[in-house]
Amino acid sequence: MQIVIQLLLLVVGFCLLMKGADWFVEGASAIADKFGIPQLVIGLTIVAIGTSLPEAAVSISAALKGSAEITIGNVIGSNILNVLIILGLTSVICAIPVQKSTVRYEIPFVIIITAVLALLGLFDNTVGRIDGVLLWVLMGVYMVYLLKMAKKGTAPEEEKKDKKLPVWKMLLMVVVGAVMIVLGSDVTVDAATQLATIFGMSERFIGLTIVALGTSLPELVTSVTAAVKGKADIAMGNIVGSNIFNILFVVGITAVITPVPYGSNFLVDSLVAVSAVVLLLLCVLKGKKLTRPGGLIMLVGYAAYFVYLVRFSQP
Repeated sequence: MQIVIQLLLLVVGFCLLMKGADWFVEGASAIADKFGIPQLVIGLTIVAIGTSLPEAAVSISAALKGSAEITIGNVIGSNILNVLIILGLTSVICAIPVQKSTVRYEIPFVIIITAVLALLGLFDNTVGRIDGVLLWVLMGVYMVYLLKMAKKGTAPEEEKKDKKLPVWKMLLMVVVGAVMIVLGSDVTVDAATQLATIFGMSERFIGLTIVALGTSLPELVTSVTAAVKGKADIAMGNIVGSNIFNILFVVGITAVITPVPYGSNFLVDSLVAVSAVVLLLLCVLKGKKLTRPGGLIMLVGYAAYFVYLVRFSQP
């Protein structure tokens, strides 16, 4: 009975996170639009960061509660899932076009910052406040790059919402969305920790799998739905951007609030995260598309990684 209750709480937590992030982003975007802030800036800031809010909320909550392995596992696990599962599954449904700038700059940037996170963590087994500031500096560099690309007309555009909302409704959506995110992260971390205890699983395993999948659901639904509707071109930008924000924004803000322990057992997961993006780069380097064969290789790669987790990540 206790297991059923915790699983239900986990689902409730994920639902609160997803709907809360959706309302928060929609309300904040509407307010920014109301005050004449360009859609471009809204897309590159509020909406982009909004997609990483579930990961951020769970990571901060886990770190504050002392469940450090869920914090790091959530981010690294989400990034691995984003590439191997979401892009893999999406490309099996429909080939994903890749922009030249994504191949030249953005994918290599993901490889670099994933390696940087691993080096920062393994240096003293902690991602501390100074490390968090460094990650935020790198995020600033990335935002400047995005703005320059946007001025050239090559940055991915965010979907514009034409419907006008009254100001009170915008503010309500922001407040209610924020409350749902906080509550959702709290419930999710508590339920995940309880499940880890009940099943004798490590927090690392729970963070890398269940929590990572739950916080990656918005990207999964968006990418697969886009592929089914024949708009798979938005999937690559969505995933690459999400991975960048997960590392720089989520880990950065968590580490600034409270230092995050980074266990040496995360070295393998970090190597898998880097390898996944290198595999993605190799798959799209020639044809500028991620096709079905590449997607299948990615899905097989995740299956192999999951088998490794089940066999070797338990206490």
